[in-house]
Amino acid sequence: MPTSPLPEPAAPISRFPVPLRKDLPPELRERFDAVEEKSGFLPNIFGALSWRPAEAEAFFALHDALMDKETPGLSKADREVVVVATSAANDCLYCVVAHGAIARIRARDPYLADQVAVDWRKAPLDTRMHAVVEVAVRLAVEPATVTAQDLADLRGHGLTEDDVWDVGAIVSLFALSNRLAHWAAIPPNPEFYLLGRVPRA
Repeated sequence: MPTSPLPEPAAPISRFPVPLRKDLPPELRERFDAVEEKSGFLPNIFGALSWRPAEAEAFFALHDALMDKETPGLSKADREVVVVATSAANDCLYCVVAHGAIARIRARDPYLADQVAVDWRKAPLDTRMHAVVEVAVRLAVEPATVTAQDLADLRGHGLTEDDVWDVGAIVSLFALSNRLAHWAAIPPNPEFYLLGRVPRA
């Protein structure tokens, strides 16, 4: 008599321990609950980092300080484009998929993140963002090639001193994120693949 196959077990979200949410410090629990309520799911990076609560809180605080603001030279969408391009250069599937979804939403463009991830040189970026992404990708993979002139060129494209710092800080933070995602083998949540491509239910 045939039997129904058992459901496949959920793939682990990390090579390291993932604590239960009830065991996390209150601040992290509140943040996770708020993110899940807003998004409809909890991105795997949250669970994967949560076994080291102090480091997780510091990581998310720096993330918010760099990514959740609009400045004269860098919109929130621009910041996500930098993350997608540099994460692709670092072969980080989690960050490309997760931040590609956010970039699609913030840029209101269902195609741009894919174009940037595959070949940012051919993506429809304006001159300013082309210059930003070019130096950002070099900082991600060949940091010794970045010169004072590169920073001056970004200022010439209208970036303020704070904007120029933010480019370097975003690339640096996501170099850390990319490496930790590789180290822990964090998979992208399936929900990310459709965000910004189809209307939400």
